[in-house]
Amino acid sequence: MMKTKILFLACLLLSVTQMSANDSLLNPIPKKMIFTGKKISTKKSIPFRIILSEKDDKTFKKHAHKAPNKKEGYYLRIEKNKVYIVGNDPRGVYYGLRTFQQLSKNSEIPLGEIIDYPDLEYRGVVEGFYGTPWSHEKRLRQIEFYGENKLNTYIYGPKDDPYHSSPNWRKPYPTKEAEQLQELVQEANKNYVDFVWAIHPGKDIQWNDTDRQHLLRKFEDMYQLGVRAFAVFFDDISGEGTNPQKQAELLNFLHTEFVEKKKDVNPLIMCPTEYNKGWSNPEKRYLETLGEVLHPSIHIMWTGNTVVADIDKATMEWINAKIKRKAYIWWNFPVSDYVRNHMLLGAAYGNTNDIKDDMSGFVSNPMEHPEASMIAIYGVADYTWNVATYDSERAWHKAMARLMPQNKKALLTFAKHSSDLGVNGHQYRRVESVEFAPVAKEFLKNLTREKNPQIERVQKEFDNIISAAKQLLSTKENPLLIEELRPWLLQLEVVGQQGKQAIELYEALHQKGYAKFKAGYARLQNLQKQQFNIDQTYNQNPYQPGVRVATLVVEPLIAEILKYSVGKYNQETGEQLALTLNFNPNKLITNIQQIKYQPLLQKGGGVRISPALEYISVKKDDFLGIELEKVASVKTISVDLGDAKHFEKGRIQISTNGIDWKDISGSLRNSRWNSSENVHNVKYVRFINNTDTPFQIRLKHFEIVTE
Repeated sequence: MMKTKILFLACLLLSVTQMSANDSLLNPIPKKMIFTGKKISTKKSIPFRIILSEKDDKTFKKHAHKAPNKKEGYYLRIEKNKVYIVGNDPRGVYYGLRTFQQLSKNSEIPLGEIIDYPDLEYRGVVEGFYGTPWSHEKRLRQIEFYGENKLNTYIYGPKDDPYHSSPNWRKPYPTKEAEQLQELVQEANKNYVDFVWAIHPGKDIQWNDTDRQHLLRKFEDMYQLGVRAFAVFFDDISGEGTNPQKQAELLNFLHTEFVEKKKDVNPLIMCPTEYNKGWSNPEKRYLETLGEVLHPSIHIMWTGNTVVADIDKATMEWINAKIKRKAYIWWNFPVSDYVRNHMLLGAAYGNTNDIKDDMSGFVSNPMEHPEASMIAIYGVADYTWNVATYDSERAWHKAMARLMPQNKKALLTFAKHSSDLGVNGHQYRRVESVEFAPVAKEFLKNLTREKNPQIERVQKEFDNIISAAKQLLSTKENPLLIEELRPWLLQLEVVGQQGKQAIELYEALHQKGYAKFKAGYARLQNLQKQQFNIDQTYNQNPYQPGVRVATLVVEPLIAEILKYSVGKYNQETGEQLALTLNFNPNKLITNIQQIKYQPLLQKGGGVRISPALEYISVKKDDFLGIELEKVASVKTISVDLGDAKHFEKGRIQISTNGIDWKDISGSLRNSRWNSSENVHNVKYVRFINNTDTPFQIRLKHFEIVTE
């Protein structure tokens, strides 16, 4: 039990930014707030006597009974020069202090009381994305942000950490990495966050006592670094490691031989191989086996109906019945490792408000951009604390004010136009440009009219976009966030300029100003080159390279204005200006549902399928490939499906008409197949499984380079 603590603080020391009384940054929103109507100004230093105690502390019986009998709950009472905080446990005391700290950031502190507690026991973030890992410094900042917003869980599971996964999960961390992990644990403890260290042994685990002992030793190593919460991941693997009986036996062994013996370690968390409904195989009873064999205290993670999905009541009822416990939700948002050319700054929405009693925990998988991910994480903090009353729009707007109070309007404008993911293999989409979308639709409906009634509103939005981009690019506020956003801000400004220029073309056309139109068209071509250069220069990752922004509403609007204006100009003048300046005419061809919506990427003379992160099942006669815009001579074809053995079961084929196919020869280097000679008259290229044996592939690379 913590002893009563009395602190003397000045409001201005707690304050970071002065806000208006109506712009409170309380997050999460407390359950119950009872204010007297009286307030204390924070414009000058006012000493407060802050009294901290736990519910079972007999020193302050007067207020102790008002603390909710809920884990991590607290009671906060603010008087003229005295503050009482009574927590149900130490973390509750800490959260009460955090709430008072947030209140002190306003220009006035209200007098009264707050009674508060979370809806979910485990709330936080899982660092489980593919891509550029967070730096140590950024992880420290994240943990501080979690504590500030009452998130209590950080699951450390970077995909690229070789000591978390293969090949080195059996080995201890080198000294430098171990010291950094220890510092993360210490920072987590300081912010009342559970640092959960995850191990990912499934790629090469042997179901024997030797590997069991390896796991025990690794857990002990992490325990000595201060870790008191552990997870075991079996996601995104194939082969023997996917056996549910063996997985459950291993987890039970760790529970008995480590968790129970240590006594101060949290219940284990497991990420199963079948972590979503779309991948479940009822005949093999994978999930049912876990539910029956796994110790009931062990949490089982779940992403929903698909890899990337929002969670509702039906989702929870289905999975909880299978695993015989409440699922621990792994929400794959705002993670962007399958759409890395997009920056996902939209609101955290989509999960229903009626499932608080169906989940054991809820963690968000973020982007590789930690600062930008805070926008969504801010909302996740409020949702997991207040599932039934969560308001995603309110949380989203507050996140802007929290991250950039001096530039919140500009950041919101940017975020409004940078929230959708574009076409992607998971078919997960988000709303974008919501307020502007009906204006754009109405403008296009009146496109042929001499005077379009929406033209001023469209022009104003393009001006807002340009202004927001310039403002954010020039600000000195929150430089770490701006550093991450910079490529997308550069692109946003160019898109806004394109929109303005497209409107000028549209107006010049109606005024019969053909010379002005021609000059404007040249400027638009130059802006398209700028957009292309930004896309080809920044964020050149091997998966979805480049920079895309405002793709759902704004870019299509500009394209339609251009198509109409240039088409009519050509009709009136007899010229043949190109109707489109940016277009990928090639197509994905496949009969595999899992990758049916995988986007194509084009750079120079190369066309490739965007890589997929998960394993893909390929049955007899299943195929995947590319249809080129027109028949061409192909210099090279290169394909990597994760294992050279796949090319013994499948073939690379070419076709001119998509009906008659011809095998072509090539050579293997490791797991990559390369064509051995130039081929001519090609329009279609595919890989096909022409055996009766199904197998699983990893779509790492599939590219055609034409002459």
